[in-house]
Amino acid sequence: MSDVDALDHRIVDLLRIDGRAPYAELGDRIGLSASAVKRRVDRMVADGIIRGFTVLTDPESVGHGTEAFVELFCRGKVAPQDLKRILADIPEVIEATTVTGQADALVMLHAKDPRHLEEALERVRSPQQVDSTRSSMVLTRLIERRVH
Repeated sequence: MSDVDALDHRIVDLLRIDGRAPYAELGDRIGLSASAVKRRVDRMVADGIIRGFTVLTDPESVGHGTEAFVELFCRGKVAPQDLKRILADIPEVIEATTVTGQADALVMLHAKDPRHLEEALERVRSPQQVDSTRSSMVLTRLIERRVH
């Protein structure tokens, strides 16, 4: 993997703001040519620094206005790859991470409404490895940053 310099960081920062920004625009903002920006982006993609490009949607506008954070508690020891396999087939699961503390994992669910959320929670709870869950519905999204 190659080194990431200050210009690479700036390119990544600008792409986080607008992933569709033309290379010429990015170059103008950081003092490089469009082709130099493209070479840097291509290198960062090849090196795995940039793992992909995606579209972020407003959950409510696409019919998934009910969100919940779910703490997942497992029976015994469950490997992270097993948790991933269990949760991957539940389309309402949009994010899942193992965590420190009492819970084994923290899961983010998007659903159409509370009834749909309840159905998704039942699917999360159904595998034998899952002992229990503790859920918190999102009321108001205050800050949402997907940048690091």
